[in-house]
Amino acid sequence: MSERPPISPRSPRAALEPEQMPPPPKRSDRARNPFVVVGNAIITILILLMIGAGVSYYYGRQILEAAGPLKEDRVVNIPARAGKRDISDALQKEGVINVNPWIFIGSVYALKASSDLKPGEYLFQKHASLRDVIGTIVEGKVVQHAITVPEGLTSEQIVARLSDNDIFAGSVREIPREGTLLPETYKFPRGTTRDQVIQRMQQTQKRVLAEIWERRNPDIPVKSPEQLITLASIVEKETGRADERSRVAAVFTNRLRQKIKLQSDPTIIYGLVGGRGTLGRPIKRSEITAPSPYNTYVIEGLPPGPISNPGRASLEATANPARTRDLFFVADGTGGHTFTETYDAHQKNVAKLRAMEKQIQNDTVEPAEEAAPAAAAGAPAAAPDANPTAGTKPPAAKRPARPPAAAPAAPPAPAPARQGAAQATPPTVQR
Repeated sequence: MSERPPISPRSPRAALEPEQMPPPPKRSDRARNPFVVVGNAIITILILLMIGAGVSYYYGRQILEAAGPLKEDRVVNIPARAGKRDISDALQKEGVINVNPWIFIGSVYALKASSDLKPGEYLFQKHASLRDVIGTIVEGKVVQHAITVPEGLTSEQIVARLSDNDIFAGSVREIPREGTLLPETYKFPRGTTRDQVIQRMQQTQKRVLAEIWERRNPDIPVKSPEQLITLASIVEKETGRADERSRVAAVFTNRLRQKIKLQSDPTIIYGLVGGRGTLGRPIKRSEITAPSPYNTYVIEGLPPGPISNPGRASLEATANPARTRDLFFVADGTGGHTFTETYDAHQKNVAKLRAMEKQIQNDTVEPAEEAAPAAAAGAPAAAPDANPTAGTKPPAAKRPARPPAAAPAAPPAPAPARQGAAQATPPTVQR
């Protein structure tokens, strides 16, 4: 048996006193190292930052992805040189966003779009999120405005229309040459300069003309793309009906081929007023015989240049006219025309039109000096700025030719009859 240590008796007072605890162990020298202390602090800070970043990412994503306040699509103009705060204010004013400007600015930086915000008109979809709003501005997909330039306008008239449109900026430095603009529907963003619009119309015209010239009928009596434009501009002013263009073009090409004067009233008007395009009154008889480079009652062949800017359809029709022998056409009283090959048949059609006009309106006689010759080959029924004497009025306004005072039984040449002009020699306008 092992011996137990003897129990030393303690007094009751000593037994009540607490026993003395041993001293704590001393910290190691490693724990007191400053590098360890700094490392622990860095790890703690990193953990706190990670937690903060996670919370910020979660709530930031919620802000970016949340549906916006827009109840319907809206176009907003972001002006040039606008700062981030200006953009935020504009968007908030239009109800596109409803966040604090600093949140918007922070979102722009978060999406790395600080230097990519572009001015312009933007269409924001309803309930667009903040991310979508910023993305739309960054992509620069501005609103495109459709601008339609009607066929048959002169260059001066087109420039006037562009000047009246507040979508465009700047001014046109000079009126472009007649026939160099292609009438069509174009799309431009707000703020496009008018010179840029002109340049685009000219570039489009060159491309379209080259394609049409390449596909032209080689038998047409025009020698260059420029002559094609000139003839197409006359066709454009003579009819606005799609089903008649190629046949009207055939009348003129047949007359050119047979060396017969074109005798088109729109050419007289252009010679009188130039780029203004409209005369504003009937053509006078004295103007029909007045010498002018554009008066196709006087000159042989084509005028020196286009009298308008023809559209694609008229260029196509002129490059590939109908295969007919027609030399004349006259208004049929319904907005269209009747085509004939011979002068006698043409005169019968003129007589029919005269009877129809008399039936509609008895007052068909005007003073001789102010007698209005209708267009030699009919003007477009619905063309803008059309010649008022060329088919834009009711049939009563379009005069058939009176019988010539001393017309022979048959004309010496297949010249067309003129409406509204009594002549001592065989009438010379195709209708």
